[in-house]
Amino acid sequence: MSLFFQVLASGSRGNAILVCSAKTRVLVDAGTTCKELVGRLERTPVEAKGLDALLLTHEHSDHISAAGTLSRKFNLPVYMTRGTLENLPPNIGQCASVTIFGTGRCFEIGDLLIHPFATSHDAGEPAGFIIEKDGLRLGICTDLGIATNLVKVRLKGCHGLVLEANHDVDRLLGGPYPWFLKQRIRSAHGHLSNEEACNLLEAVHHEGLRCVILAHLSETNNHPDLVLESCRKL
Repeated sequence: MSLFFQVLASGSRGNAILVCSAKTRVLVDAGTTCKELVGRLERTPVEAKGLDALLLTHEHSDHISAAGTLSRKFNLPVYMTRGTLENLPPNIGQCASVTIFGTGRCFEIGDLLIHPFATSHDAGEPAGFIIEKDGLRLGICTDLGIATNLVKVRLKGCHGLVLEANHDVDRLLGGPYPWFLKQRIRSAHGHLSNEEACNLLEAVHHEGLRCVILAHLSETNNHPDLVLESCRKL
C-alpha cells in the first residue's frame, strides 16, 4: 500500500477523509460526531487510536465538529492554518496539540508529504491539500466558490482527486433556500456547481489520473445522477 484513501463522510452533515501510507495515517477534517467517526474508522483498516494526525481544511462545523474531542481522546495532533485557528468556535475545546501551517509551504507527517494550498471560501484561511507518497499524489479540494488558477496548477498531476460538486444550479435557484443563502452558495466564496466541478476536472485531467470522487453533494440541491449528467456533457 503506497497511498490509500477513503471518504468517511461528505456533505453538509459532515466531512472526513482517511489517507494512509503503510506507516502513516492522517484524517482530513472531522465533521461528524466523535462517536460516529470512530465507528466509521472501525470499518476501515485503521482505528481512531492508530491515527497520526488530523488536518483541517477550515473552521466550518461540518468539517471540525469532532476535532477537539477526537484530539483529546486519542492525543491526536491537529494541523491547521492560523486563520482557521483564530476562527475556531469555542465549543471545540482544547486540542492535544496544534501545529500551524501556511498555505504554499509543504511539510511532512511521517512519510507523507503535505502540500497545502489556498482556496476561495467564506472561512478564515481555508486550504486544500495535495498528499504525496512515493510520487503518488492525492488532491483534496472541497468547499470553494471558484477554481482559481492556483487550484488548477496544484491539482494537475494528481493520481487521485476528491473534488467538490455541491449543487445543480437550476435545482438550487428553484429550491427552498432563502435568496441570501443561494447568493452565498453561488458566490466566489461559496461552493462549486456540478458544471464548475466538471470543468475543473477537465482542466486537470491527465492519463495518470486513476480515481476521482466528486464530493460534498448537497442533499437538497443535487443528486448523483445530475453530477454524472454534467460530466457526460464534457
